[in-house]
Amino acid sequence: MGKFFDMDSPVMRVLNRVGDLMILNFLMILCCIPVITAGAAFTAMHYVLLKIVRGEEGYLIKGFFKSFKENFRQATLIWLLMLLVVAVYVGDSLIFNYSGLTFPKALVIAVVAVAVVLLMMAVYVFPLQARFENSIKNTLKNAMILAFANLPKTLLMIGCYILPVVIAYFSTYALLFVFMFGISAPAYGAVWIYSGIFKKLEPETEKISDLDFSLRIDEGNKEIDG
Repeated sequence: MGKFFDMDSPVMRVLNRVGDLMILNFLMILCCIPVITAGAAFTAMHYVLLKIVRGEEGYLIKGFFKSFKENFRQATLIWLLMLLVVAVYVGDSLIFNYSGLTFPKALVIAVVAVAVVLLMMAVYVFPLQARFENSIKNTLKNAMILAFANLPKTLLMIGCYILPVVIAYFSTYALLFVFMFGISAPAYGAVWIYSGIFKKLEPETEKISDLDFSLRIDEGNKEIDG
């Protein structure tokens, strides 16, 4: 029984991880209430989760707000840009459905295709912001490159984020679970997927402090601007 409650036992490690995800989910909900701060919150969450996945975890709450503060300006600008794009697509959807006009199928397909591409890019934006120092332009460009360079993993990451929505839609009994883990748990799954991708982009010999990386992909001396 003593080993069961030992802090290094598998059961206690799982319980500790569940507790971490609950705390992160609460922090995300709290920091997303003003809406405008959501970008910095997503960045901070990925900063903490990447450290957890790599076994570099420290003080969870302190690390969260450290990243939140350091990335606030740029993450917020990226978030506002994304909100603008979402608003445009919501407007397009309303026009397509309620204007009474008939639009060419090619146009509708093109709009949907662009939306899918942007969604693929979006799953990398805040992780990149959390891990690498870069301009907004290069962060967005690098997110697009990684989305297509790792297409199967990108689709798997999207699936992680969609799963809680599907669960909540089909089962009202799962709403409590979604409320407790609906943001942090999918992101935790996504981090396990993209952590290996990021490893290939990080310096192997040079020791660099947190949030002090430039994104480079070394394939035949080819670089991504950063």
